[in-house]
Amino acid sequence: MENTVKVERVSLTDRLRTLFKWMLDPIGTFLNRIGLTPNTMTMLGLVGNIIGAIFIAKGNMLWGGIIVLVMWPVDALDGTMARLRGEPSDFGGFVDSVTDRYSELVIFGGLLYYFLAAGEPLASMLVFLAASGSVLVSYTRARAEALGFEAKIGALTRVERYFVLAPGLVFNFPIIAMWIIAILANFTALQRIWYVRQQARKNF
Repeated sequence: MENTVKVERVSLTDRLRTLFKWMLDPIGTFLNRIGLTPNTMTMLGLVGNIIGAIFIAKGNMLWGGIIVLVMWPVDALDGTMARLRGEPSDFGGFVDSVTDRYSELVIFGGLLYYFLAAGEPLASMLVFLAASGSVLVSYTRARAEALGFEAKIGALTRVERYFVLAPGLVFNFPIIAMWIIAILANFTALQRIWYVRQQARKNF
């Protein structure tokens, strides 16, 4: 077996954290100073998305979308705060990842409730497919990394999904957003499966 140097890809999330470091660091420093913890910010992000999902379930896409949009930078602050404290932990990262999944699924849940109440079965199925694809994108990466592979690639990672979902809600075209996510999220999961397969073949 050939010795190769493993080069880890930089995700869009990592690039955005670097790009907006000048803004996130001062806010994170202030929040640390007033006594908030990274895990508190993580939970605030989840609660905010639940509130957004309630607006969405009631058909208020504008305010639901605005809340979802605002929660993204809130969600980014927990990692920044932990880094500034000098105490990033595996457990903190684990909690952040799990609450990210809950946040995303609760938004899909709000949309699913709205479309079911409106009697739109096709739109409801699109929400199901979008949610399934989103979960599989995360699962394929987690499973790959547990086996020692790298799987950060893909057309529609979590940040890109938010860039599709939030405007789709704010500008009231959620069905189009669901089509995009349903197709590209599942395509991304397949991309990651293929990418891991290529890595596995190179190791033998």
